[in-house]
Amino acid sequence: MSLVVPATVMAPVVTGGAPLESVSVLLGPTTHRPSPLAPVPGLTPAAEATSASVQDAPGPLRWTHCWSALSTAPASCFASPSLTSLMDWARAGEADVAAAATTRTVATIRAGLDMTIDLSVSARRGSPTSLAGPFVFSTLERYTFEMATPEITHRVQETNGIRMHLAEAGQGPLVVLCHGFPESWYSWRHQLVALAQAGFHAVAPDQRGYGETDRPERIDEYTLLHLVGDVVGLLDALGAPTAVIAGHDWGAPVAWHAALLRPDRVRAVIGLSVPFRPRGATRPTTMMPQTDDAIFYQLYFQEPGVAEADLERDPRATIRRVLYWLSGDAPLPTAPPGSGIVGMVPRRGGFLGGLDVPGTLPAWLTDADVEFYAGEFARTGFRGGLNWYRNIDRNWELLAPWAGVTVTVPALYVAGERDPVLGFRGMDRLLPALPQVIPNLRESIILPGCGHWTQQERPGEVNAAMLKFLSALALR
Repeated sequence: MSLVVPATVMAPVVTGGAPLESVSVLLGPTTHRPSPLAPVPGLTPAAEATSASVQDAPGPLRWTHCWSALSTAPASCFASPSLTSLMDWARAGEADVAAAATTRTVATIRAGLDMTIDLSVSARRGSPTSLAGPFVFSTLERYTFEMATPEITHRVQETNGIRMHLAEAGQGPLVVLCHGFPESWYSWRHQLVALAQAGFHAVAPDQRGYGETDRPERIDEYTLLHLVGDVVGLLDALGAPTAVIAGHDWGAPVAWHAALLRPDRVRAVIGLSVPFRPRGATRPTTMMPQTDDAIFYQLYFQEPGVAEADLERDPRATIRRVLYWLSGDAPLPTAPPGSGIVGMVPRRGGFLGGLDVPGTLPAWLTDADVEFYAGEFARTGFRGGLNWYRNIDRNWELLAPWAGVTVTVPALYVAGERDPVLGFRGMDRLLPALPQVIPNLRESIILPGCGHWTQQERPGEVNAAMLKFLSALALR
C-alpha cells in the first residue's frame, strides 16, 4: 500500500523548492490493507514515474525514501491534510516495515520548523507488526518522527602516501563519495545518512588538497592518476576488494577514471553533473573558449596565485556567491547544451566579478552550511583544489594509453537541467553519445530546475536514484 503525499510535503528535499506533484512513500508490504487514501488529483507522468521508482525498491529502501524525505521536511509537511492522511493511514492497520525490531528517535533539523512528528515503530520479521503508539500529541503540537539516524564519524587514513580525512557512516558494501570544487566531504552529508540507513558503508573523504587531508606543495602531484590512486589506496586501507565510486563536479572525473583504469576494483560508478568525457585528440586547454574580453574559468585558474588572491580575499563571500550563482535558484537563463556561453571570466573582473553576494540563501542551503565551507577554505586556502585544474593538460598526456577505452562497469549519470556544465562546449554532442562511451549506462537523469550542486540541491531525488541503482547491483 502506498501513501501519496502532496508536493508541498517534499519540495525542499525532493525538488529543492520546485513543485513535484507527488511522492509515493511506502512502509513496505502490508498484510492488513486499510481503505486506500483518496488519490491526489492532477498527477503528471513524471510524478507517476517517481512513485513507480520508489515502489520498485526493496522494502528497507522504501522506508529509507520515506525517512530521507520526511526528516528534513518543513512545517507545512505536518499540517492538514497531509498529516491527517498519514495519521489515518497509520491508525488503520499494520505494516511490515521489514526492519530490525526497535524504536529509534531522531530530531528533525530544519530552519523555521516548529512541529515534528512522533512515530514509534516496532517491527519483527515473519509476521505483521503494529505501529505502536502511532502518534503522540503535545499541547504545543510538537511531534518527533522516530527513525534511526546513523552517526557520521571521522578519522584520518593513510592512502597513496598522504593522510586522508574520512567522514563515514553505516556498515555494508562500500560506497565512496568524491566531492568537487570548492567543496569537501560535507557536500555528501545527505547521502552519507541515506546510504547508511539503506545498509551501505558510505565514505566521503576530503580529497587531496582539501579540508583535513594533506595538501602536497607540488602542482604535478594533483593529476588524475594521483587522485584515482588515492581512491584505490583507500579501498586497500579499508579492506574492500571492490566499491561503488560516486563523484560530483571534479569528483565525477575521479569516479569515471577509477572505473576506466581499475574496473577490477570499481563495482559500479555514479557521476553527478560532469559526464565521462573520452580523451580527445588535442590538449584540452587549446579548445577552451576565450575572447578579447573574457576567458574560460578553467584557463583563468591556470596561473598560480591569481585565482587564489581572488577567492581567498573573503572566503565566506566566495562560498556564498559560488554556491548561489551556480545553483538552479540563480536568476540566470538556462544555457542550451553545448552553447559554450557559460563559465566565462571577465579579463578585468576576476572570477567573482559581477556576482553579487546573495542577500537570501535558497531553501536547500543554510548559513551553517556556508560557514562550514568558509571555515575550511579560510584555514586551507583554495590552492589545493585549484591545482586539480592546473593538471588538465598533464592528465591528457598521462591518459594517452587509454585513448578510445570505454567505461564498462554499471553506471548512473545524474545532472541538473540548469547546471552550467551542460552548457559547456561539446556537451550537445557528448550527452547523446554517452551510451557509446559508457555501454553499461543504466540510466541518465536530468533533474528539472536543478543547478550544479546536484546532491545538495536535490538530496531526495539523488538519494532515490542512487538507492534504486545500487539495489539493482546485488552487492550483498
